[in-house]
Amino acid sequence: MGGDKDAKGDGGRAKHKTPKLKPLSDDESAGAGGDATKTSSVKSSKNAEKTHNEKPHKKVKTVKTESLESASSPSKPEKEAADGDFAEKKKGLKRKRIKDEPSTPSKPVKEPTDSDFTAKKELKRKRIKDEPSAPSSTKKRKSKESQREEKSDTQEKKKKKTREKTVKKEEADEEQAVSKKPKKTKEEIQEARQLKIKKKEEEEKSRWRWWEEEKYEDGVKWKFLEHKGPYFPPEYQPLPGEKVKLSLVAEEVAVFFAQMLDHEYTTKKVFRENFFKDWRKEMTHEERSLIKNLEKCDFGEIHAMHVAKVEARRNMSKEEKLVLKEANEKIRDEYGFCLLDHHKERIGNFKIEPPGLFRGRGEHPKQGMLKKRIQPEDVIINCGKESKVPVPPAGHRWKEVRHDNTVTWLASWTENIQSAIKYVMLNANSKLKGEKDWEKYEVARKLKSLVDDIRHQYNCDLKSKQMNTRQRAVALYFIDKLALRAGNEKEEGETADTVGCCSLRVEHITLHEELDGSEFVVEFDFLGKDSIRYYNKVPVIKKVFKNLKLFMENKQPGDELFDRLNTSVLNKHLSSLMPGLTAKVFRTYNASITLQQQLKILTNKPDMVPEKLLSYNRANRAVAILCNHQRAPPKTFDQSMANLQAKIVARKEQLSLAKTELKQAKKEVKEKGSADAKLQTLVERKKAAVQRCEEQLLKLEVQATDREENKQIALGTSKLNYLDPRISVAWCQNMEVPVDKIYNKTQREKFAWAIDMTEEDFLF
Repeated sequence: MGGDKDAKGDGGRAKHKTPKLKPLSDDESAGAGGDATKTSSVKSSKNAEKTHNEKPHKKVKTVKTESLESASSPSKPEKEAADGDFAEKKKGLKRKRIKDEPSTPSKPVKEPTDSDFTAKKELKRKRIKDEPSAPSSTKKRKSKESQREEKSDTQEKKKKKTREKTVKKEEADEEQAVSKKPKKTKEEIQEARQLKIKKKEEEEKSRWRWWEEEKYEDGVKWKFLEHKGPYFPPEYQPLPGEKVKLSLVAEEVAVFFAQMLDHEYTTKKVFRENFFKDWRKEMTHEERSLIKNLEKCDFGEIHAMHVAKVEARRNMSKEEKLVLKEANEKIRDEYGFCLLDHHKERIGNFKIEPPGLFRGRGEHPKQGMLKKRIQPEDVIINCGKESKVPVPPAGHRWKEVRHDNTVTWLASWTENIQSAIKYVMLNANSKLKGEKDWEKYEVARKLKSLVDDIRHQYNCDLKSKQMNTRQRAVALYFIDKLALRAGNEKEEGETADTVGCCSLRVEHITLHEELDGSEFVVEFDFLGKDSIRYYNKVPVIKKVFKNLKLFMENKQPGDELFDRLNTSVLNKHLSSLMPGLTAKVFRTYNASITLQQQLKILTNKPDMVPEKLLSYNRANRAVAILCNHQRAPPKTFDQSMANLQAKIVARKEQLSLAKTELKQAKKEVKEKGSADAKLQTLVERKKAAVQRCEEQLLKLEVQATDREENKQIALGTSKLNYLDPRISVAWCQNMEVPVDKIYNKTQREKFAWAIDMTEEDFLF
């Protein structure tokens, strides 16, 4: 029976790992149920004639046959053939046994005696003696046992891995099931689609098509304006328990600093000095005598409270978030809309900025100063004469109420840091903003017909006998060719050291007679708007180069390059050349005309939509480079690119598999003939899968290229402020690209006037 168990065990293992079985050697086949098994079973059946007990040899035979089948039956046809042979042998043996045995029809079964057991032993000895020598040595047995142990260990490890994978998969499936929303039925998807279309149609119907109405004359912007006034931030709530209890105002300022502890601003000397100076102004006499050194102040406890509050806000439940959302929507519905000429319009910035510490851009000399809380007494309200005047918060009054319909702001106040006037204005998609944009681009279009004359004029002025005329001509050359900003005059030390064309200093340019194979090269290096560095090496015409040399003679690095020119003088001259012409109009004109020219060069109509979009972004990028719209690479850039590359690799593998499946399907059609409709359908389906994979791969690759090229370029600024939207809309119509691929929903609302009125033959 021990041999039977081994055979059964081997058979079970062989059956479990059928695909990985190797062909057995002669010795192994004898031990694992090969030809020797057949011989043994036949001999045992012959010897069965000498005994009355027929069951044991049947049992052995069955078990060994099972092990044979499980070890050497990889395919169904072979298994069926083996079963047939076995059945025939069994029948033949049975017939022989019945024929040879004496007929004992109804004798009772005899109890086994000692002689029977002896006969059994002798039979067993004889069978062992007659059988061919199997690998029965100790070494072979040990090696077999060790192989079995190794197999069982390997199987256990594989089973463990499989179990772990299954558990992980189940956990992932559970998480996915929790995060995933239940799948919608076709009817629900169709219903949602119809609802979306209906909503869009209703929005279009309700949209105020102001561009189809007649414009007001004499600078009138509106005839009726009613609103609720700005929304003021809530009052400061004191913190629980402090080691040193401060007055309410001083405590609030301390909280502003504590909230920024994990920001690099609080490590800057200028920021800390300005903060401490303004903080002491808000303290009581007792607090000032106690707090004399910022370095000795510990803001850790307040910072920890702030971090805990932020974390609690992040971990709010859905119900709490919903309550907060509803509260914000209620505020927006009350303060975020106004009635302009009896049409409901959205207000852009209806919330007054809360108090805090001023940061500024770049190394601003006023960073760290306290931005004070704005009160209703600081605010001027502007509304219609016939409208209801907004009610100020309880216990307060407005600074002033005006009814000026020549301006577009609803409320204004002066902030304390730079004495700049702040405004509450309408949203970007409002009539007032749209009209202003339209007018801006129309003025830039008018410049197109005059720009050649203006260029001729400033080229002549480069030889003028008057120094101020020459300086104006060189400045105009830079504004025209390099799209530089004019630059505004400002008080010394009041703002960051940023400059424009008219305020360039000698230290900001370097002249090279020859550089990188080009003659008369001007090297620019200065901080422009928002402290963005402008660095450029530009070949210029000889007359400009000579004039710059002249302007720099006998001057120190800190002296002004154009010492006889300022922005007001320049803009006055420009307006004499064309009504409404300023340095900014030049910038808008050059940006828009560059986009139109680049789109014509870069775009091919037969290209796929992703390729056309890449061409559009490249044209936009040329504009952004011209206008120096730079940005720092996003912090998550490397990770997002790695994720995108992983998607590309996965999509390539998917495409390769889809192509293999298509090839196989075509092969089947070729073998079985093209008459099979199912195979033809399969081929079409596989073709569609390959095409879909190719399109998705192209889209991902284009996205990766686009993202890499835009790493340090900001495309949004030029798209929203310097490029006539009608150029983009006309391009979309000509190239059969949906407008929503260029402009998102907010931008489409902002440029609704351009989308509605532009024909495909529009030229800037």
